Amino acid sequence: MTFFDPTAYTKRLERLVEVCRNLGKSEDVEHLLQQVVNAACALTGCQYTYLFVYEQETDLLKISAGPVEHRDTLARIRVPVEKSITGTVFQKSRPVTIPNPQSDPRFFRDIERALRYTTQAICAVPLIFRGKTIGVLEAVNKRDRLPFDEDDLLILETLASQAAIAALSTSLMEETRNAYEEAQELEKMKNNFIAIASHELRTPLGLVLGHATFLRELISDDQHRNQVDIIIRNATRLKVIIEELSNVNGFINGSVRYHAKLIHLNDLIQKICAQHKEKAAQNQINLQYILLEQDIQIEGDEEKLSIAVGNLVKNALTFTNPHGHVTVALEMLPGFIQISVDDDGIGIPSHELSKIFERFYQVQSHLTRQHGGMGLGLSVTKSMVELHKGQIWVESMEGKGSKFFILLPIASSSNLDTQVFLR
Repeated sequence: MTFFDPTAYTKRLERLVEVCRNLGKSEDVEHLLQQVVNAACALTGCQYTYLFVYEQETDLLKISAGPVEHRDTLARIRVPVEKSITGTVFQKSRPVTIPNPQSDPRFFRDIERALRYTTQAICAVPLIFRGKTIGVLEAVNKRDRLPFDEDDLLILETLASQAAIAALSTSLMEETRNAYEEAQELEKMKNNFIAIASHELRTPLGLVLGHATFLRELISDDQHRNQVDIIIRNATRLKVIIEELSNVNGFINGSVRYHAKLIHLNDLIQKICAQHKEKAAQNQINLQYILLEQDIQIEGDEEKLSIAVGNLVKNALTFTNPHGHVTVALEMLPGFIQISVDDDGIGIPSHELSKIFERFYQVQSHLTRQHGGMGLGLSVTKSMVELHKGQIWVESMEGKGSKFFILLPIASSSNLDTQVFLR
């Protein structure tokens, strides 16, 4: 019969409270988990204590904290969820006390083999956070071969409640870090694709267009000429995509050249609309513009600003049904010029609005996917607007149309006719 010592019991509880209080002050998650393991080992009087956390990608339990002197060895060990004592505690979310684990068929021996000891008794409790089991706190071999008792379970469960929050933080940080690394790798692959595609496709496409145009001049019969026209038309579409890729690649690697000069905005808008007049007529769309009463000039790169506004006009014409309307307007605001492109086309779903300026992002709708494209036009537009220290945004309602806004600062006319490399 075990003698109950109330003084010793009180001291253990006081120490447990003190340990929990100190755990709350720790900001280092790994250090906090190690403190939990050390406290559990000391308060239960056991040989070893381990803190297991579920690893979702492997469906195994890994050791997040244990004997410090064996950290490297334990980091390589994974415990199966199925057919292990630790896994049973994790799956059933119930504590266990096993006085003779060697005879238990669920006993997992890799840890004791690695650390070269014999397991004589196990006491394990689940780590539970908001009803979800995320790991296990396990004590091994109580001092003097004594069995683990209810007091030991209470101590482990109290410490496990503290460890659960820290373990979850560790798990979330690892998931966040892995997700960030994957995103970085995908971004790198995306950038490499842009660089290679824009460079390698330009020369062969130029040859295709050049020879097709030459052949068209030599062919007299309409049937064959129509076939060549199809080649030229589709090669021209591909040329536009490659130009967009090249523009994106320039912004990524910092090789974009900015040619600053004064831009006559009324002339700029009229030129852009004239360039898209034929497409508007083909689509039976009324394309109109509203100019400023005064011929206002701003400082900027006319070619790049033309591409930015031109992309918006092209999109508006593409996503507006026959007999629709597209209006390009200039408006003076205090210290700024606002360019807007308004259409009464198919519009953009509200949940897609925040993403449409991302590279390669395409609105996932049968109404928009039928028009093709790589989802680069708006990304290029945004980059070129920001190159002018401007802002771009959109207001849209699905089925009602979209209105894009470009806001540009009215800068002084100094430092013009210069070429700047962006690095």
